[in-house]
Amino acid sequence: MPGVGVDEDPVTGSLNAGLALWLIGAGVLPGRYVAAQGTALGRAGRVHVESDGDTVWIGGEVTPCIAGSVTL
Repeated sequence: MPGVGVDEDPVTGSLNAGLALWLIGAGVLPGRYVAAQGTALGRAGRVHVESDGDTVWIGGEVTPCIAGSVTL
């Protein structure tokens, strides 16, 4: 939310996972590819995507911004 002083995440694995399920499943993309994201924000983000049957694996480099734990 840039309008309130919170920078936008230029690369999102969760978005790419959802798109991969749809686009690989529809035969639009191959089962393994690299997506570029964040260019409009001046970032060179790369998301590595690989389908393994009904499972989609997402990988790439990260910049940790916060750490913590949750007890359930």
